[in-house]
Amino acid sequence: MNRPRNFRVYFLLAVLAVTALVLLLREHRPSFLRPGLRLYAYVTTADGSVTVVDLVKLKAFSRLYAGPGLSGMREHPTRAEIYGVSSTGGYVWVLNTRANQITAHVPVGPLPYAIEFSRDGTRLFTTTSGNDTLLALDVHSLAIVGRARTGREPVLARVTPDGQSLLVVNRGDATLGIHDAATLAARGSVSVVAQPEDVAVLPDSSMAFVLSRSERRISVVDLRRGVLVTNLELAGKPTDMLLKPDGGELYVISPEAHGLQAINTWTHEVGDYMVLGSAPTRGVLSEDASLLYVSDTAAGRVTPVDIFNRRIVRDPGKGFPVPAGDSPGALCFDPEESLLLVVSQGSGDLAVIRVRTNFLVTMIPVGDHPQELAVKLF
Repeated sequence: MNRPRNFRVYFLLAVLAVTALVLLLREHRPSFLRPGLRLYAYVTTADGSVTVVDLVKLKAFSRLYAGPGLSGMREHPTRAEIYGVSSTGGYVWVLNTRANQITAHVPVGPLPYAIEFSRDGTRLFTTTSGNDTLLALDVHSLAIVGRARTGREPVLARVTPDGQSLLVVNRGDATLGIHDAATLAARGSVSVVAQPEDVAVLPDSSMAFVLSRSERRISVVDLRRGVLVTNLELAGKPTDMLLKPDGGELYVISPEAHGLQAINTWTHEVGDYMVLGSAPTRGVLSEDASLLYVSDTAAGRVTPVDIFNRRIVRDPGKGFPVPAGDSPGALCFDPEESLLLVVSQGSGDLAVIRVRTNFLVTMIPVGDHPQELAVKLF
């Protein structure tokens, strides 16, 4: 009498076990699909170290000392290497991800803050704010192959999408320098908002948007004519901006205004405004530009935003708000956009969030006051 009932119970348990196994395989897809594949996150900390986190095993396994005042960390687009600068030490450092070692320190000059790669990845560009210089390094030999004067206190250089120009943000004299990407020769200089710190460029390389974290304005520069088009008024001082891949909209995040503003990049009009929380600070946009995740340093959470419909995601079965430790800041996706990684500066953790469900998977201790984040699949 009980055999059919027991059979149904056993059958149901078997189905549940198979479903759980499939989910597990999906959750750890990289390690199961390709033996030897590694997916690591790299986090800089206040003591000058880089903490290496295995994103398959979900644990930190190494700490490498890179130098004082770490800044501008980025993964190379094709090589199994991570690059960054020591602002205090005045050098570019290179981390070989396969050997898990810092393999080079290249002196470049006083106070470098950021790095940029050429479109083909063969050159690295950096600026030294202490002596107003733009430099180009050969990635293979790590030799300095180009040098040019800039405006005062250059904080970063950006390659335009067409690969023809380098845009240098000069914080000291509030200018955007336009340089030839091959020769580094200056083509022009445009006055922008005071103390500029970042720049975004349209995909057709026609316009640039220059952000200052000390001003409630953003400058629009016509790169073809080399002139300032306008300064757009914002609701509050911005901390981050993100450009849609098609270039149609620019999203500006402001903790002072408790949200973000959408700017129409074709008409240069400030459009929709969304309230997101206490102090939204940094953001990351999905590849299809449908979802924007914004870290809130005051609330200790990440807010998922449906960009198409201009709403915060609160769908049933999806987590909201998404906890992300104390004072979350920098954030990024893994290459498959299955994981969202968030640096928690106050608690010294790396928050790992499952994008499909918007639930926090784990918090991984990475060290004191973590700042920047890079991810490498190799």
